[in-house]
Amino acid sequence: MKTRFICCAAGLAAMAALPFLLSQGLLNAAIQMLIAALFASAYNLLCGQAGMLSFGHAAYFGVGAFATVHAMNAVGGAGLLPTPLMPLAGAVGGLVFGGIAGWFATQRSGTYFAMITLAIAELVHSLAPHLKGVFGGEAGLSTMRMPAWGFDFGSTIQVYYLTLAWVLLSLALLYAYTRTPLGRLTLGLRENSHRLRFLGYNVHGVATLVFALSAMFSGVAGSLQVISNESANYVVFDPALSAAAVLNTYIGGVQVFLGPALGAALMTFFGYAVSDLTRSWLLYQGILFVLVMMFMPTGLSGLAGLAAGLRNRYGLARMLPVFLLAIGAAAAATAGAVFLVELLQRLFSQEYRALLQLDPGGAWPPVALYGHSWRVASAATWGLPASLFAAAGLLAWRCRARLAGCEASGEAPAAMAPRVQDTKEAA
Repeated sequence: MKTRFICCAAGLAAMAALPFLLSQGLLNAAIQMLIAALFASAYNLLCGQAGMLSFGHAAYFGVGAFATVHAMNAVGGAGLLPTPLMPLAGAVGGLVFGGIAGWFATQRSGTYFAMITLAIAELVHSLAPHLKGVFGGEAGLSTMRMPAWGFDFGSTIQVYYLTLAWVLLSLALLYAYTRTPLGRLTLGLRENSHRLRFLGYNVHGVATLVFALSAMFSGVAGSLQVISNESANYVVFDPALSAAAVLNTYIGGVQVFLGPALGAALMTFFGYAVSDLTRSWLLYQGILFVLVMMFMPTGLSGLAGLAAGLRNRYGLARMLPVFLLAIGAAAAATAGAVFLVELLQRLFSQEYRALLQLDPGGAWPPVALYGHSWRVASAATWGLPASLFAAAGLLAWRCRARLAGCEASGEAPAAMAPRVQDTKEAA
């Protein structure tokens, strides 16, 4: 508990200091990371805790966004609420629309529930460009942040702190919800809804309430998006946004409260950092998602919990070589995969095909990659990624052997930290 408190305090201090450490462009990226973290945490309330997989959560994000736009433009542009309280408009919009949509969607479960949520989101996405009075058509609607409480909200720093305050408040409320009796019932929906019904609970009512609460916090995230951009259009209903919520949540890990927030923040930063370096950044994102689902179903937070559990069980001194071997294997495999993907991306690009057409009978032109020209027909070019993959396999084998040796030698001495019960508690 003490370690967890120290980590949270250090994280809060780091987030509070970011405006003094980052440029304006990176600070805008930090705002998007916070919004994505809140959206993923709101989605996890429905998907991770209640066990209801939704494929259309962007609908409630978008409704919250447009509710905020109209609230900011009301009363001749003065706004229905002061700018710091504008996310309440998004919360109300998400809650109302989520309650209505949730009442219909939760009539079914499993695959049927997922398809209903997808259908609702697609319906809103299709109607939005045609309802110009509500959504502004394809151009969308614009607004302006008004001064309030002694702040003009004209700087990125003030917007960042406003976003941070609302994200922290929302995360605190979501965490408090998990400690309430209703939060326990939410877990019951995931584990055994039939038993809840047998015990006399209104399962449909509880599911609708959870759906509405998840939509409400998604609306807050959409509202913060509008406050940051001062505009909104029908793109906020795009299915890609719903897919990003699912991807971020599962990459971070649904079994740990802050797992989805961690996954969303990392993937948002990944998009900002890597999209300027390569055209294949979406492919890397997809590969990461597939690897997590295949080998780390508990997500990145679950991996951290596993490492903490091994450290507590066997001690840091015995686990340090294992951790270093695992990191080395991951680094070698990543380097080999990146080299291979970038090489193939250039070989199949239109520019390279144009070079081949200039001299159809000649040799294949070399590929410029990482400051070096690589000959396509050379064995060394293809041998480099093969060598990296081989090194990754060797390091992974050594890592498994060292870990098996630790397990065969028995438990850690009593002087070491006690063994944790499971990976989730260690996280």
